Amino acid sequence: MTKFQHTQGDLSQGAPMAGAIEPSGIAPNGHTDEAICLNCRTSLIGPHCHQCGQQAHVHRTLSAFFHDLAHGVFHFEGRIWRTLPMLVTHPGRLTRDYIAGRRATYVSPIAAFLFCAFVMFGAVHLGERPRHFTFDIDVAQSSGDHRAALTELLANRAKLVGTTSDTARSLDQRIATERKTLAELDRMTAAGLTRAPAAAIDGESVSDIPWLNTVLTEARTNPELLILKLETNAHKYTWALIPMSVPLLWLLFPFSRRYGLYDHTVFVTYSLSFMMVFVAALALGGLASLPYLAVIALVVPPWHIHRQLREAYALSRNAALWRAGVLIVGAGAVLLIFAAGLIAMGLTA
Repeated sequence: MTKFQHTQGDLSQGAPMAGAIEPSGIAPNGHTDEAICLNCRTSLIGPHCHQCGQQAHVHRTLSAFFHDLAHGVFHFEGRIWRTLPMLVTHPGRLTRDYIAGRRATYVSPIAAFLFCAFVMFGAVHLGERPRHFTFDIDVAQSSGDHRAALTELLANRAKLVGTTSDTARSLDQRIATERKTLAELDRMTAAGLTRAPAAAIDGESVSDIPWLNTVLTEARTNPELLILKLETNAHKYTWALIPMSVPLLWLLFPFSRRYGLYDHTVFVTYSLSFMMVFVAALALGGLASLPYLAVIALVVPPWHIHRQLREAYALSRNAALWRAGVLIVGAGAVLLIFAAGLIAMGLTA
């Protein structure tokens, strides 16, 4: 069983030292006195390089290293805690501010997306129970189930005797499948087998679409394994929801000169970030057995989408309302396609 793993990003960056001009000296306190930027080799005329922005003086002490680390962490935390309240209460204003260039206060959309994905998967896995994968079946029980299914199919076919309708042909195919399965089960029973691999039993075909039939068969015979495959691929491909969702928003403002694909991408990324934080909150609420979670889960996402549309695109209430309805339906379709893709990848793994 794979466990949740996620890499938030590199904690440090290294600059190539080859070709860098050595400082003329290092003071006892660890400061250096460069005349040329160590990063881009531009002549320095102030405390920061006017070409790349790096500080003119670097610090080569252990305390300076931990100071830089703490500054990076808490600088991100300061911005994320200013971003999250806006993401919840005024998502459209956050979207417009970022697009307009007011960015120093907030975390970028993609950084917020990665952070929220980390939080969501972590919260979901807190309540994860041990899984027991079913790779085999009880031969006697399966034989009884298939025999009962065959009896029902034969009774339904008897009602259509003498006909050649599509329903009759479908019943004939299912009857043939059940008889084949029962023959295999009877052979196993005669051999004294009490359990057998699920893959050794040809189950009933539930769809004429081959890949869909494979998915439904696996979901029926080993649902835990199918869920594990979904989770494993979801960790790696959650980012794909962004390019899959942007066309939906573009269709709501086709050929708009005021709003372009960049605006839509920022909107979608912040919206997905909120939805992931919301899923994390629902997961934690479920662990705490909080009431009315189902109602909250149905009400909050539409409200948030409507609010973000109104604020981000300066829409009237009605204009935002119908667009929110279309966007919710489209988002559901995107999630289904995304889940189908994850399952397909899991089946080929």
